Formats: sequence, C-alpha cells, structure tokens
Amino acid sequence: MFDEKRATRRGLALGAAGLLALAGCGTGEAEAVDEVDATDAAGVESLKVEVVETYDHDAGSFTQGLQLAEHPTYGSVLYESAGLYGESDVRITDPGTGDVLATQDLPAEQFAEGLTLTDTDLWQITWQEHTAHRRDPVTLDIVESVSYEGEGWGICYDGAQLVMSDGSSTLTFRDPKTFAPTGTVDVTLDGEPVAQINELECVDGQVWANLWQTDQIVRIDPATGEVVAVVDAAGLLPEEDSAGADVLNGIAAAEEEGAFYLTGKHWPKLFLVRFTPA
Repeated sequence: MFDEKRATRRGLALGAAGLLALAGCGTGEAEAVDEVDATDAAGVESLKVEVVETYDHDAGSFTQGLQLAEHPTYGSVLYESAGLYGESDVRITDPGTGDVLATQDLPAEQFAEGLTLTDTDLWQITWQEHTAHRRDPVTLDIVESVSYEGEGWGICYDGAQLVMSDGSSTLTFRDPKTFAPTGTVDVTLDGEPVAQINELECVDGQVWANLWQTDQIVRIDPATGEVVAVVDAAGLLPEEDSAGADVLNGIAAAEEEGAFYLTGKHWPKLFLVRFTPA
C-alpha cells in the first residue's frame, strides 16, 4: 500500500505555496516552453519510447529525482525525491509495486528537487533554499547540509563528479565529497542553447535530462554540452491515468543495459522503457 501519511500531509500542506509550485518545477509564473527540434540537426538521433513494463507509482509524489540502486535491507529499490513546500521528502520505494519502504520529510520551508547516489552518499538538492543534503543511503539520515549558489533542479553522478542543473542551459560539475563547483558546460542543440534542463541521469559518460514542461528527454555529451539525441515521450501516460498528473519528470537507468524507468510528477504509473529510433 502507498504511504497513508503522505496522503494526509498532502491535504494539510501549505495551500498557497503548493498551488504555486504545481505550475512546474518551482515557479508559478513560468511561460510555455517550446520543444527542441532535432529534425535538421546533424548527428542528433531522434528517438521514441518503447514501453516494456508498467508498474504502480505513488501519485502523491511530486517526483523530482529518481535512481535505481541496491539497498542492504530492501534489495533493488528506487530512491526518489518528492517536492512541494510542506510535502517534500526523500523515500525508498519498491519499483515493482510502488510501495514506499522508507521515507524522511524535509522541513516545510524546503522544496526538494533532484537526488543522486555516489559511491558512499545520497545527495538531495533543494529548489531555492540553496541547500544540499548529504544523506546516509541506508537510513536516509542527513549527515551534512551544505550551501550552494543559484537554484537546484536535477543532479546525477558520473562516477567521478556530480552534474547539476539549475533550470538554465548550463550544467555545473561538483565535487562528490564537498559539493564545491569544479566547472560548467553550456548545453546546445545545433548551436542553440537548450534551457529548462531538469531531472538528470548519468549513464556511460552521457547525461540524460528531462526538459521541464515538455515530453522530451535529451542525451547530452557533458564534455562538449552538445545534445546528441532527443527522445519524444509524448503519450507515455495514458489519458485514463492523467487526471491530476503533472509533467513528465523522473528518469533512472534500469538494471538491464539500455533500459530506463520513467515517471512524472503526481503520476500513478512508473514505466520501464527502451529508447528506439523514431
């Protein structure tokens, strides 16, 4: 069963702030965002989504970050960061059932964004609170909280460094131990900047990223910032499941090579997918 406490907290959350944030990742006055067009971009793959399996997912989660990993008690799990003021938490879930196995709330004044696992730590970032929490991945307890400049949207770990987005077209690289910035790269498609970069997943030296307010996911070469593939995920959530759902957000590499878990904010479903030529 899904966490009943979450459902109760959702009803009691800070109404005004919650409604404001429902407009998107973290801003209530965001303008509509045009999808990127890879049609005439040389060397850019156009991909579509092939659904392999469909699972239940807690529709109470305003999904901001997602990562598959092994837990010493629960086995293969998804770590998930859920946002909104008064509702934010970090949780461990069963990918096959959607059950919430463990959870820790954030302070009501913090809006949780992306998360990622390093070799030893679980990092969770916040939207406008300039705070990153380094957590114990087993217990979810906060070990340390550090400050950073700018907004926090998505984050992933490539095995050597953290890669973080802030909603712009810039990715920031960070030290996985101290969270200190070590460099940046500007993301472009056919020479044009690609903004609204949100949830991230690092896989085999590449960065996969949700583009907020769109049904697109892009694959970025972090060495150059160039977008090398664009995934069209339109129609992934069936219309009969879309009542109350927000935008696509949440990408996690699956155990099988080339497969990914995808979900969205307040989505009642989690999908195991492959990306195939469009």
